Amino acid sequence: MTMTDTTAAVATRDVAADNALRQLGTILKDSGYTFTTVTPATHQRINDRPENARARSARDVFGWSRPFGPGVLPPETVELMDAAGVLARDGDTWRSLVRFSSYDGELFVHSAFPTAAADSVFFGPDTYRMAEAAAAHVEARERPVRRAVDIGCGTAAGAITVAKRAPGAEVLAVDINDAALRFARINTGLAGTAGVRPCRSNLLNDVDGDFDLIISNPPFMIDPAGRAYRDGGGEHGHDLSLAIIESATERLAPGGSLVLFSGAGIVDGRDPFRAAAAERLTGTDLDWSYREVDPDVYDEELDGPAYAHAERIAVVVLTAVRPG
Repeated sequence: MTMTDTTAAVATRDVAADNALRQLGTILKDSGYTFTTVTPATHQRINDRPENARARSARDVFGWSRPFGPGVLPPETVELMDAAGVLARDGDTWRSLVRFSSYDGELFVHSAFPTAAADSVFFGPDTYRMAEAAAAHVEARERPVRRAVDIGCGTAAGAITVAKRAPGAEVLAVDINDAALRFARINTGLAGTAGVRPCRSNLLNDVDGDFDLIISNPPFMIDPAGRAYRDGGGEHGHDLSLAIIESATERLAPGGSLVLFSGAGIVDGRDPFRAAAAERLTGTDLDWSYREVDPDVYDEELDGPAYAHAERIAVVVLTAVRPG
């Protein structure tokens, strides 16, 4: 077999696996399946209850990531999981390698709990908050959104949310994580949002043109393990968020806006991310605002050395608009 033949065979297997995963999502959606994903700490607490040691339903399997065995799911569902490459078997103990979460009438596939791998694709409370902020901004805009981008798209929840509220817009869903881009393709197909185009890009370095709307929910934690889906970079975990602000100053079209959902460890009443963002935005033509969405999240992180200096962790939304 030549190199070309091998590449073609791999591509064919990938397409077949993606089709199986999309079909699995369609079956769950048609069955009325819903699941709201909680924080990892809450997830662990609920799964630690003795009665939750094994899965008894599709929500247990695809939402709570609990082990299961033969007879819990219909055979067709198990076959699709096998075909999609998302079923792990260890004797009669099986696990799903993905979760499905619901938001805005759609289902989104993402990584199973716990999200320990470096390329894990996370969906959770911050996803809901970010998508709500993006939706509210689009609905409040006077100018139509013709071209938008979701930086570090993950599941593409933000891109899909925008596309549903901006019919006809071109919406790029960019990421450097192959697992994220796969899930973005699946989720775009499940939602039927043809205007969303997942593509590989480091920030906006690998895509062209200006944008009416830039949205992002980048990693913003200080993560000693350096996991890509979680670690925001730098001393305070906000280097990636600052890089996105800099990209926006260069690539927003007239009248365009940035909606950045991020976080900050508050130190002695001071917000180091707000101070750094203000420094980056000073001297630009962008009008911006900044607000705390939740003043106290991920409190378990305050017990570790990474946040020993902080008194709380807040999640925030920064909005910047280029005058038209």
